[in-house]
Amino acid sequence: MPLTHRRTLFVRALEAYSRRRYGGVLDPGLVALHNRRVLLTLIETETSAARWNRLDHTVKALATMAAAATIGCEWCLDYGYWESHNRGVPVVKLEQIARWREAEVYSELERAVIGFAEAMSATPPSVSDRQVDELRQWFDNGQIVELTAMVALENLRSRTNAAMGLTGQGFKDRCKPVGQDRVHEQ
Repeated sequence: MPLTHRRTLFVRALEAYSRRRYGGVLDPGLVALHNRRVLLTLIETETSAARWNRLDHTVKALATMAAAATIGCEWCLDYGYWESHNRGVPVVKLEQIARWREAEVYSELERAVIGFAEAMSATPPSVSDRQVDELRQWFDNGQIVELTAMVALENLRSRTNAAMGLTGQGFKDRCKPVGQDRVHEQ
């Protein structure tokens, strides 16, 4: 899918906003720009989802990163690492997401969240009653709904980006090396 557009005022304004907010123009935005209604709907959806606040950042990050890893979206893993790193999610948890079953860095809660996100992102979804019951140890119904919606939203992102052939944009490379960020200084 081409990432270039005629340089209209609308396109220039979106690019300027993206550069200011993310340090670059997001490739998924350039893809969606081929259909303005789709782009505006996605912006509205992302803006609304950013206000969901029943789960902490680490839980959301692990759920979305697990979904992106299951689907195999290189762009989402790159961007998700950068966004989560900037929100203070421990780097070691982000780096071990692909091998979460063996990694010893995750709590029981985090393992339940990652397993749920992975099962929900499988084709077809393979979420079990046992997995949902396990989540109930830590979350109320509203939090489970938010977690499910976060994973579903990441499925939309990851499947769209993978289908459009998007790859990483170097977001992860812009993160400070381990030992120089606030997470590891504590």
